[in-house]
Amino acid sequence: MLFSEIQQKIEQAKMLDFGQLFNESIELFKKVWLQGFIMLLIMIAFTIPFMLIVYLPLILFGVADASDPGAFDGLAPIALIFTVIAYLLFLFFMIVISFGLKAGLYRIMRQKELNVIGSDDYFFFLRKPYFGKTVKLSLAYFGISLLATLLCFLPLIYVMVPLSLLPVMYAFNPELSDSNLIKASFDLGNKKWLITFGLTLVAGFLAQIVGMLMCGIGIFFTASFAAIPVYFIYKSVIGFEDNNEMRVIGENQEI
Repeated sequence: MLFSEIQQKIEQAKMLDFGQLFNESIELFKKVWLQGFIMLLIMIAFTIPFMLIVYLPLILFGVADASDPGAFDGLAPIALIFTVIAYLLFLFFMIVISFGLKAGLYRIMRQKELNVIGSDDYFFFLRKPYFGKTVKLSLAYFGISLLATLLCFLPLIYVMVPLSLLPVMYAFNPELSDSNLIKASFDLGNKKWLITFGLTLVAGFLAQIVGMLMCGIGIFFTASFAAIPVYFIYKSVIGFEDNNEMRVIGENQEI
């Protein structure tokens, strides 16, 4: 879909029905809860080894300093710098993984909604030819979030709505440039900010409540519900072209 077409559809978007979008999200969740759970497990699998790489040197440094107090005082500033850099790298690494997996999950949602049988490609946007774009969009996501946080945190509440729309915008329009994807996400976020914020807030709250009622571990199964409403907001405002639907379903076999 052309960027100009997306902008036109956003400008002409009609009022959305909160209840209808919420009910549709529940129905789709029944079809994709397992895929959301698997995505979360994949993220955890990536997190554990990276955390070991980042924190193991610090643990060894602490043990050595405890056995010989004062011997490593001169290295304290270096350890602090290492900690800050390692934390930022870890945070960005997780944003890239999360962003790519979430975009892949939206493609799977479309496939499940159409009741098409096929493989669930979670890593679609984490390998060629999309990995480079995923990294750049993740960097933009990280930069915008960091800037909004530094501006007394309140702007973060505003930008989180357009940023939450960025993965779904990317999932179904990967041919658009990075700047156009970001601009389209902010245009849609501005146009439908309140309903997007409300749906995401309610869905996230219910996902946590239901998850906690399932002995806490249930949150792993319900967490993906919070990501579904933006899929239907995108669908209601922008929609899917027939050729785009075929690409979304069949591109697994092409790449």
